[in-house]
Amino acid sequence: MITDETNINANTKPKKSKLQVLYKIYHFIAKVILYSLLIILFLVALLFALYFIDLQRNIKNGVSKQPLFGAYIIISPSMVPTINVEDAIIIQRKEENELKIGDIITFTSNDPRYSGLTITHRIVGIEKAKNGAVYFRTKGDNNNTEDDALVSYDSIYGKVILKIPKIGYIQYFLTRFYGWILLIVIPCLGVIIYDIIKVIKTVRNSFTGKKDNKKQKKELKNNEYIEIIEPKEIKQKTEKDSDDDTEII
Repeated sequence: MITDETNINANTKPKKSKLQVLYKIYHFIAKVILYSLLIILFLVALLFALYFIDLQRNIKNGVSKQPLFGAYIIISPSMVPTINVEDAIIIQRKEENELKIGDIITFTSNDPRYSGLTITHRIVGIEKAKNGAVYFRTKGDNNNTEDDALVSYDSIYGKVILKIPKIGYIQYFLTRFYGWILLIVIPCLGVIIYDIIKVIKTVRNSFTGKKDNKKQKKELKNNEYIEIIEPKEIKQKTEKDSDDDTEII
């Protein structure tokens, strides 16, 4: 009897249980979440390092400036649809002559409606006073009118250079106890337990040199009636069976 080796391997390959499949899906999702958090933490650490270096340089030169980078969560719809509520923004400090009409900036407002609040609006005009001071006129993309008060350069924290959609919801969720448990603790424990089980199985198999009993029994069952005969063996067997007057099927 001649059989295809490919079919043999396909038949002997063990099937994964539904529990194993679900666990692998969970393990993948947990890793994606953890890697995403690690990337965010890495970016925060990088920005902090640049901020610290810039701060030390300014102190050494005796200069007082806004931080080089900053991050904020948007809580009002004044910049919709450009920037939505719960989006995160990254800003970078810019020199006065680097700001132009169309830039989105974050600043401390002197407008009576938002007095003392940190606002993120777009520059729609630049005006120069008689004393040479430059002021910026701003407006929210979703507002019908411009802001009443002009913005001085000293009130500006920086220009928006990056938007991260909906990250505010993650921040809000992580500040809750159940959110910390669901997004941090449980995925970490799941990955750790999964890896420990894999290490234990690997070590056990390396010491015993044997397969699991279930897998071994399954392979024996699948291979019980399989016999591979090479062409030379077929010829020899044919001659032998002819001598013994045995019919070959």
